[in-house]
Amino acid sequence: MGLFGFWGKKEKAEPVKEHEKDPGELSQYSGMRVEVMTVEERLLFVAKMQEIREGTARLYQYSDGDVFRKTETTNVKIRGYSDKDAKAVYLEGAITPEENLVWKVEDLVFVKIGNDRAFFRLDTDLEASISPVGKISFGEEPARLLNISVGGACVSTEYECHVGDKFLLKVQLMPERDVSLLLCQILRVTDKEESGFVYGCQFIEINEADREKIMQSIFDIQRKKRASGDRGKR
Repeated sequence: MGLFGFWGKKEKAEPVKEHEKDPGELSQYSGMRVEVMTVEERLLFVAKMQEIREGTARLYQYSDGDVFRKTETTNVKIRGYSDKDAKAVYLEGAITPEENLVWKVEDLVFVKIGNDRAFFRLDTDLEASISPVGKISFGEEPARLLNISVGGACVSTEYECHVGDKFLLKVQLMPERDVSLLLCQILRVTDKEESGFVYGCQFIEINEADREKIMQSIFDIQRKKRASGDRGKR
């Protein structure tokens, strides 16, 4: 059971009525790690965006993702994180597959840049527990994992913590997987009458291999939820 970072209430997305003015050349985003989503905002895969020039670019996919194998051109939304501005960057374009998990992007346009969370978040409702770090407690405290991203999670519990506190989050993301221990630091606290408190947390002490494990779990949960929804429509 490894220690690795894993992705309260779903935030309402800010509507985009029209493309805002690009604060600079698109080439400034070359090399940025991005999440590629459908227009309905279903996560497809994660990639590095490079070779940006005159409305085109290439996406070098990190992993197989959600078994995305379309051969025709697909309109997508692209979200990344600008270290320069410390903000989330939103783009749109049309992708076409090339070889070896490389995608060509055409009609690439800037949409907006904002203070939104940089990572795709998947809603969950999973039993979990937390173990405060550096505080006196009676061991594990019951909790629920409300959502998860590659950068953090939202956790509900009756145990009171404060901004800056750290805890180990223990959760089994998939029935067939081992229980995961996730080291978290609290960024936001929201009081809830029924469930106690809701904590918005970031994962700390995380490396690239850990991020890949997080992303794969998110893909698997997303795929399972979608399959369950399809069966319910039959």
